[in-house]
Amino acid sequence: QKVSVEVLDHLEHLALVDFRDSEGVERLEKAIQFADQLHEVNTDGVEPMDSVLEDRCLYLREDDVTEGNCTKELLENAREKVEEYFVAPPGNIPLPKLEERDTFLQGS
Repeated sequence: QKVSVEVLDHLEHLALVDFRDSEGVERLEKAIQFADQLHEVNTDGVEPMDSVLEDRCLYLREDDVTEGNCTKELLENAREKVEEYFVAPPGNIPLPKLEERDTFLQGS
């Protein structure tokens, strides 16, 4: 199944994944083809499940704090921090314009 430029653009922004080359587009198309097999499964009369353990009674445990005050030790693991917060990498990389990506889809 071929992926349109518009769908590719939308997926890149949702997933924060870059499909700039034909290999990335090909991998996406193979993933979609694999997932499409689920449409062949007959689910008529099958009720949706809340949990795979629906036959068991699931109890919530008490939320007891057993340790704490370890902010300093945790922040020692951070590559970069500002005040007492981890600094995450930027949410998205600059993506090429829609017209520029057209060439990648033509080859796949």
